[in-house]
Parts: sequence; structure tokens; C-alpha cells
Amino acid sequence: MELASKLAILADAAKYDASCASSGTTKRTSRGSQGIGSTTGTGICHSYTPDGRCVSLLKILLTNFCIYDCLYCINRASSNTPRARFTPEEVVRLTLDFYRRNYIEGLFLSSGIIRNPDYTMEQVIRVARTLRVAHQFRGYIHLKTIPEASPALIEEAGRWADRISINIELPTPAALQTLAPEKNFENTERAMTSIKHRIDQSKAERKESRKAAAFAPAGQSTQMIVGATDASDSTILRAASSLYARQKLRRVYYSAFSPIPDASSKLPLQAPPLVREHRLYQADWLVRFYGFAAHELTTSDAPNLDLAIDPKLAWALRHLQVFPVDLNKAARHLLLRVPGLGTKNVERILTIRRWRKLRLEDLLRLHLPLRKLLPFVTTADKNPHTRTLDQDNLLASFFVRPRQLDLFAVEPSVINGQL
Repeated sequence: MELASKLAILADAAKYDASCASSGTTKRTSRGSQGIGSTTGTGICHSYTPDGRCVSLLKILLTNFCIYDCLYCINRASSNTPRARFTPEEVVRLTLDFYRRNYIEGLFLSSGIIRNPDYTMEQVIRVARTLRVAHQFRGYIHLKTIPEASPALIEEAGRWADRISINIELPTPAALQTLAPEKNFENTERAMTSIKHRIDQSKAERKESRKAAAFAPAGQSTQMIVGATDASDSTILRAASSLYARQKLRRVYYSAFSPIPDASSKLPLQAPPLVREHRLYQADWLVRFYGFAAHELTTSDAPNLDLAIDPKLAWALRHLQVFPVDLNKAARHLLLRVPGLGTKNVERILTIRRWRKLRLEDLLRLHLPLRKLLPFVTTADKNPHTRTLDQDNLLASFFVRPRQLDLFAVEPSVINGQL
């Protein structure tokens, strides 16, 4: 099979894995000379953002052959899908060629399980080792590891990769046992714990000596499939929050289930709305950076996130007794719970009020979303916008949209022959 045909198949097969981003990586340099892809000196560096947006990685599978038969996976053993397989040398050549053309910033490499987990990991590691050692590649590398692989192979993967990840796939052991019987929830968690300990050990070693070898400096991440089972958003968020706390993950990625050909009767017939995935990311952000606990974002009566409004606004509407918040006096943790205030603007507000009282005109200068913000705050001015509203009326006010002018609209007076 030609290389271009393999690339078409294996790049398409990799699109279902959402857990690839180059956020959090450290800059790699070569001693004495700059290597290909170095992010310092004369090396090419594309723009990153801390949450991994606007990055370009060569995202492919080494192969979509797989001995596992996970029911939710398009590449499962029983799937009637076109198959292809790269050699490690072909992946190396593609990565270098694409990087030299400035198409990519690095490589995200995963694979189906061929022969056994150890053999598959050896092939994946061979790609990363060849890029780093033989070609002095200093770009970003993210390797998907296999929890059933030997600890020594996972250790070597972390030596060559910036980030490594193991997909937890589903939020509960029972769901994983039903849809992916070859996988084991406890094995995955055990492998994550081992990686966490090795990352912590590497950080301690590098504090003692900068010459110590780094291990996955951008940390580890995982992915959870949303909508393949009847697990609620509450269950998913609690599982993710637990992983953040216990495994110190850099990211949990959420991937909406996509119906696949010849699907099992155990799977839903329709994909969940994509906005559900979006709401989970917003809720995840609130847990990680805004001081929310996972259980606060849903209720026993409504275990799923509201698809119509964002999770912070939904929480505020359920806790109107907390508001309005005085922007000139409220503590940081309370300001972070105000709809319309992000982390950066909270820090700006805290800085400004050290010198003077905040007024409505200051909110305008900060370009804050006043329609969302004003019902929940007070400033040093009189606040006609702040008034006691019941939940239904307040919610309705957020859906009022200003009338947009239409260039070609015909006014009724024109229709009636009036000017």
C-alpha cells in the first residue's frame, strides 16, 4: 500500500482520540547545537496556549489493526474497516518531512494492539527514540501508552515523550467491563499511578541536578467517552475530579460517542449532542481553576448539565441567595463564582480595588459581559441593574437577543406605500 493511502486511513482512524495537545511542554534544547524542532534559539516554534489550542500535530495511528474488540471502537477486531500499518521508519520520515514544511509542531502517536501490548509499545517507542536520538528531533511528542504493557516500556516511553497518556475510556469499571472486556479498569489506574510516581521522582531529581533525565515533562492525560453508556454528567465529572486529585493529570479529555457501522445492540443508536461535550469541558474548567467541587455542578434531581446555559450560570441561578456580590469587598473565591468573571479579570479586579473603588465604568473598560454580570454584582455606583429577581425571570433575561438590522429588510410603511 502506498504511503499516501496509509496516511489517509490512519490519520482518519486517529481522529477519535481527543487527548492530544501540546500544552504544558517544556522547551527542549540541544547542547552545543540546535536540533530539528527545538523551541528555543533558531528552532521553529508555533504559538501555544496553556490549554492546548491552536497547535498542529501529526496525529496518526501506527496501525488500526487491533486484537481487542472494544464495542465502541471503529478499529475493534470485529470491525469491517479498511486496515493499514506504518513501519516505524515511515512514521519517522513523515514527521520530519511535515515538520520541515512547517505543517506541524510535533507528533501524536497511538496504535491499535498488534500481537500483544509489549510488542506494540516497542514499535511506538522505536519511533520516538529514532526521532530523538538519530535525528535530534526537539519538537513535541505525545505517545499513547498501553496499561497492560510492562512498566519498563512505559518508563522508556516517558523518557522520549513530552507527554504520555492512557485512556480510561469510560467512567466506571462496570461500563468498561461491559463494552471492553479485554481492558481492566484497575490495570489502567495502576499504570497511571506508576506514571505519576515516576513524574514526581523525575521532578525531584531535576531539582537536585539539571542533568537528570526528564520523564514526560508535560505530564499525563486521559480521555473519557461521553454518551456510549447511560452514565450521567455527575458520574463523569466525579470520576474526572477523582483522577485529577489522585493521579495529578494535566487534562481529562471528553469525546462524544460517535455511532459506528455494525454497532453492538449495547450501544446507543444516536450520538449525544456535541454541546454536552462542550458543557463537560466548561465544568471541568470550573473544577480545575475556579474552586468548584464536581458535586456542586449537578443536583440529584438533575444529574446532567444544563445544555442551554453554561455550568457557572446554572450554579448561580440555583444559589441566588449568594448574590449580589460586592466587587469591592468580596473574597477571590467568591468572585470566581460570579457569572461573566474569568480568572484573569478577577485578578484585575483585585488589583484595581487596592487603589480605588470599582465603578460601572471600570467594568466597561475591562470589556466584561455586562448583561450576564450586572444582575450578580454591586459596585460603588448606584446599581439599578441589581434587583431581586426570581430564577425564571432572571433566566429568561439571558435569552433576550438584541434586534439585528437587516440590510435588505423592508419596513411595513414601505409595504403600505408610505415613506
